[in-house]
Amino acid sequence: MRLAKKVAVITGAAAGIGRASALLFGREGARIIAVDRDEARLQEVVTAINYSDGHAIGVPSDVSKAEDCAAMIEAAKSQFGRLDILFNNAGIIDAEDSSAVETSEEVWDKTMAVNLKSVFLGCKFGIPALLENGGGSIINTASAAAVMGSGNPSVAYTASKGGILAFTREIAIAHGKQNIRANAICPGPMRTEMLESILDTDEKRERRLVHLPMGRFGEAEEIASAALFLASPDSSYITASAFLVDGGMHGAYITAL
Repeated sequence: MRLAKKVAVITGAAAGIGRASALLFGREGARIIAVDRDEARLQEVVTAINYSDGHAIGVPSDVSKAEDCAAMIEAAKSQFGRLDILFNNAGIIDAEDSSAVETSEEVWDKTMAVNLKSVFLGCKFGIPALLENGGGSIINTASAAAVMGSGNPSVAYTASKGGILAFTREIAIAHGKQNIRANAICPGPMRTEMLESILDTDEKRERRLVHLPMGRFGEAEEIASAALFLASPDSSYITASAFLVDGGMHGAYITAL
C-alpha cells in the first residue's frame, strides 16, 4: 500500500475528484478525513471507505471559513494523531460566472472564497500540523484553465485557479527545506457533475471535445491517480509543479481553435 499509515485531509470529498481520491487513498492504506458541505453524500463516502476495511471520518465543513478549516485539521490530529497529506480540492464554478463585464461582484467573491481562500486557510492550519510530523505533501486542485484560459468565459473561476498556481509555488518555495512538498493538479475537462452542469447540451460538449486529442473527457478516478502519485513517496523530488492532467489539451489548444 502506497499510503500505509498516512493521514490525509481531503476537501470536496463528497463528489467528483474528491470522492474518487478519498476512496483510492483509503484503499492505499491512508486514514481519511473527508471534508465537504454535503453531509449526506459525505457520509456515503465515509461508509464506503470503512466498509472496505479502511479508516475514515467525515467532517462537514464550509472550507471558506477559518474555523471550519481549523476544525478539519484538528480532527486529523485528534482522531489519527498526525497529518501527512493535505489535499485542498474543494471548488465551484458558478453558472453566472462569465466575462469581467458581466460577472457580478457577488459571484466573484463567492468563487474566490471557495476556490482560493479555502486553499490559503487549509494551508494556514495544515502546514503547522505537517511540520509537527516532519513534513508531508500538499496537493491543490487548480485547472488547465489556469494555464491556458477557459474555453468559455468564466473570469472568476479562471482567476481563482490561477491564484492557486501562484500560491502553490509560494508555499513550495517557503517550506521546501522543511520537507513539505506542494503541487497543483491542473485537470482538463472531466466527466463530473460540475462540468456536466455547464456543458448541458450535445453542442456544448462537442465544442469542448474538439480541443481534446484523446477524444474524450477525463474521469475523476484518473485525477485521483495523479493525486495519489503526488501524495506518495514516488513523487519525492517533485514540488512547485503545475501537474497537467488534461488529455493533451494544452498541446493542441491553440491549433484547435
